[in-house]
Amino acid sequence: MSGAAPQAGTGVPAGAISKDLLIINKRGLHARASAKFVQAVERFDAQVWVTRGGETVGGTSIMGLMMLAAGPGTTITVAAAGTDAEAALAAITELVESKFNEEGI
Repeated sequence: MSGAAPQAGTGVPAGAISKDLLIINKRGLHARASAKFVQAVERFDAQVWVTRGGETVGGTSIMGLMMLAAGPGTTITVAAAGTDAEAALAAITELVESKFNEEGI
């Protein structure tokens, strides 16, 4: 969806689809969870952004995701644009809702 006007101050194209997701795993969006998030994003032909508290980072930046400090109970907004945007957003939603597959952590 290149060429779309960005949403004010975020760098996210206006045509991107988005979804609010509640972080429910015990440790939040920590290093391992962020790495899994990036791995999920990289499987798709899509650009992904994550926003928390007015700060937006790219969905392929482990450090950026960690800097959002999205702990348990935090809501993040995930936006995606591109050919596989819907599939990418669905995969990310599944990952977050499955607590990043971190049983017992």
